[in-house]
Amino acid sequence: TSEGQAQAFALEGTARILQHAFDRSNFTIEMHQAFLDLVVTGTGVLMVEEAPLGEASALRFTAVPIMTAVLEEGPSGRLTTIFRENRQSVEDILRRFPFVELPDAILREPQALHRVVEAVWPDNYGTHYAAILAGDQPLMLAEGGFAESPFIAFRWLKAPGEVYGRGPVCKALPDIRTANRVVELVLKNASIACTGIWQAEDDGVLNPATIQLVPGAIIPKAPGSAGLTPLAAPGNFDVSQLVLNDLRARIRTALLADRLNIAQDARMTATEVLERSAQTARLLGATYGRLQTELLTPLISRCLAILARRGEVPAVLLDGRSARIRYESPLARVQGRADAANTLLFLDAVNKIGGAAAAQVDAAAATRWLARTLGAPAEILVPLPETTPFAPEHVSP
Repeated sequence: TSEGQAQAFALEGTARILQHAFDRSNFTIEMHQAFLDLVVTGTGVLMVEEAPLGEASALRFTAVPIMTAVLEEGPSGRLTTIFRENRQSVEDILRRFPFVELPDAILREPQALHRVVEAVWPDNYGTHYAAILAGDQPLMLAEGGFAESPFIAFRWLKAPGEVYGRGPVCKALPDIRTANRVVELVLKNASIACTGIWQAEDDGVLNPATIQLVPGAIIPKAPGSAGLTPLAAPGNFDVSQLVLNDLRARIRTALLADRLNIAQDARMTATEVLERSAQTARLLGATYGRLQTELLTPLISRCLAILARRGEVPAVLLDGRSARIRYESPLARVQGRADAANTLLFLDAVNKIGGAAAAQVDAAAATRWLARTLGAPAEILVPLPETTPFAPEHVSP
């Protein structure tokens, strides 16, 4: 209907505004830093705040080092309770909490760093927030609630019963340490090969403590003695490269470095490219699903809540019925392309059968389904008649 088409246009406009807010913010910089923690430790934390008025974007992101955070898992399996400790100067505290009254003893030390502890935990109204200036006399800096948590904790994967995640670097850590040890031994062997090991007769003339192996040096020796002679190594069979190559191959496999590279070949067909993308999706399916649940959905919900508070977008209820999020990353599009390819194959077969079979297919409905599956914008479609039910389109971040 016209109302449904208008809702689709409004949601697509909301998606564009949200994308522009991401582009103008520091999201790319801070998200990269959070991903470093994710890959190494298996757990990352991102803080999403509302930027002050006058800045380019209403969104401000901060990557929280995992070493400064303590996480607790809720009944839903998500990390909903988060404690974060950081050290801030008086200027930073007053900039972030402008209405707090600091004691005179703290104001007299403007350059000192003070311990600030922030915490979020779920309550009956959403997420409760508190910030405390720790010390001999703790001071409450701020307390309140949010509809969506400003701290987003996410994991690469986790074992049953664990709270913190496990990253690919954790899996490869034994091989990484072994490779470092092998390289250390190789460097020691190279030092011996360059400088050598020498032996000398204890004849009372040669003093090993005063010998300098430099060009032009004259080393005294007693008459009839052998003097300074090199000590030959018992063997010169170097297996370090064999060990290192094996370790490096296992590390690259653990870090997915050799499994995510798609060969760029001009002779590759579209089917081969699709199959390679599907293989990547199967390889990262579980990790992508966890990141979608723990990172992407809370991130978009939090950002939409901030933009709605600013009045830049209408309030959007992401309940899966009124509106839901459709992810359009390359991995998320693989399944959609596969479904579209199967449908197009079916339509081609129907077209070859003849008119009687083609009459059983609703071309308009097939077109709209393909548009939704492939992520086509709603404005290129003709509005449905008033008598036809219409489901609103989805937000496409």
